[in-house]
Amino acid sequence: MEYSLNLFGKRLQTLRKEKKLKQKEMAELLQCTERHYQRLEYGKTNVTATTLMFLCDYFNVSADYLLGRTDEP
Repeated sequence: MEYSLNLFGKRLQTLRKEKKLKQKEMAELLQCTERHYQRLEYGKTNVTATTLMFLCDYFNVSADYLLGRTDEP
């Protein structure tokens, strides 16, 4: 499980940086604290289904990609 969270976090961070967004801006989009968002990127907390759906739509990638089940965005 920890490996999946780490991979999820790395992919999330990469996608965020591609859009040139700061962690604070992502936290605002997700309506969460900056600290909570950081914990998502660092693989320290699970992502909720609603947050996962939002991120997939926002970055135009599949849930399988974000979760590390495929390398195809």
